[in-house]
Amino acid sequence: MKVLVSFDIDGTLEAGDPPGPITMQMVKKAKEHGCIIGSSSDRPLPVQQNIWDRFDIEVSFVSAKHQLPDIKTKFPADKYYHIGDTEIDQQYAKQAGFDFLWEQEGLDEPWIT
Repeated sequence: MKVLVSFDIDGTLEAGDPPGPITMQMVKKAKEHGCIIGSSSDRPLPVQQNIWDRFDIEVSFVSAKHQLPDIKTKFPADKYYHIGDTEIDQQYAKQAGFDFLWEQEGLDEPWIT
């Protein structure tokens, strides 16, 4: 099953400001399991890419949150997750047809089956 996981950054990833509970090692594990991974954040795209580069993680996309529908169109998958820490994250995810996970729910790594 092909799974796409979109991560918010601030408050969600350990590299965020504030740091969140999702570690970069967890992101690497998702990638190793064949997940399509990337970020959808309020941060500028070059800043998002710099975070991934700093941790040596090759992502398939960096985007703004409101671009989640475009991500879904560009990357066919069987399951779509967006992990975030705000109601805005949840709103954009639901509008785009993604399953939304609060950052704490992501600790269980539900994308790995």
